[in-house]
Parts: sequence; C-alpha cells; structure tokens
Amino acid sequence: QVQLVESGGGLVQAGGSLRLSCSASGRTFSNYNMGWFRQAPGKEREFVGTINWSTGNTYYADSMKGRFTISRDNAKNTLYLQVNDLKPEDTAVYYCAAPNAPLRIGFTVGSYRYWGQGTQVTVSS
Repeated sequence: QVQLVESGGGLVQAGGSLRLSCSASGRTFSNYNMGWFRQAPGKEREFVGTINWSTGNTYYADSMKGRFTISRDNAKNTLYLQVNDLKPEDTAVYYCAAPNAPLRIGFTVGSYRYWGQGTQVTVSS
C-alpha cells in the first residue's frame, strides 16, 4: 500500500525559507516522476513541479521557477521541496503525489493516483 507523508510546514515570515519533506513507502518508485502540488484557500490545486526518482531530473511550472527546488534522497525514500524567499501568496497546503506507473510526467491533478495528506505553509507579511 503506497503511503506518502508530508512534513515540514509551518508559519514563517515573508522572506524566509522552508524545506518540506515527503516520506514515501509501499512500493519501489524507480523511474517514477513524483510531483509536488499546492492548494491555497479557495483555489484549485496547483502544480509545482516533478522529479524523476531515479535520475533526479526535475521540471517546474513556469511560475515556480527560481524559488522552488525539488530533490530526493533515495536512501531515505524521501522527497524534498525547498522554498526560498517565501511570500504571503505561497500560503497553501503542499502535497506530494505519485502516479500509478513509472515514466509518466504529469502536470495535472488527474495524472497522479497517490497523494499525501498535505502540510500547511503559512507565510506572514
């Protein structure tokens, strides 16, 4: 059974940084393109970026390039999302997600089968 568990969220002042973690278990994710999304209050869930678990290749939404960095630690089966220079508009619940097959690259919610419970990030001005 696939489980994704996010952590690392919290309250931070504008200009600060956070590193979110996503612990994955339940299967081998070789060559899976794992995703990060976020959902702000009253808005749709928004694609942040993906990382290939085996190669480490990343892809980011245009609006996320520059301040967001996705990485992974294969030994720990953990994904990371580093967010720098946080802004109040970054306030959202951040989710990691896994597709149901390797090599698929998804930019939409529907491309992913497995989701974590999310971790709340609140940025104060």
